[in-house]
Amino acid sequence: MSKILIVDDVLSELNLICQYLTEAGYTVITATDGEEALQKVKQSKPDAIVTDWMMPQMGGLDLCRKLRRNPETADIPIVACTAKKRDVDRLWAKKQGVKAYVTKPFTQQVLVSALIAAMR
Repeated sequence: MSKILIVDDVLSELNLICQYLTEAGYTVITATDGEEALQKVKQSKPDAIVTDWMMPQMGGLDLCRKLRRNPETADIPIVACTAKKRDVDRLWAKKQGVKAYVTKPFTQQVLVSALIAAMR
């Protein structure tokens, strides 16, 4: 069973993603911002991360860049969940090291499929 770190500053979004992934059989860990996520990565060594893009202090792409710079965390698959729908945003996320990109709102099937693809 894979352990997934979910990072989102909006509690309703965090809870929905937790529900989707728990129902799909994943073990979930949560953080509400990028700094907390970095701590959780060190503590729990997740198999993948699902993160919101826009958060106060440290957003999802900043988190991704920090993780990619560290050899111990560089290979953790990251799925970005965002309201940003433009192709240029997708391209920018990919350049930062995001493996999969999901636009809000999304279904459980879309999220789980993106996570599976990112973890391949």
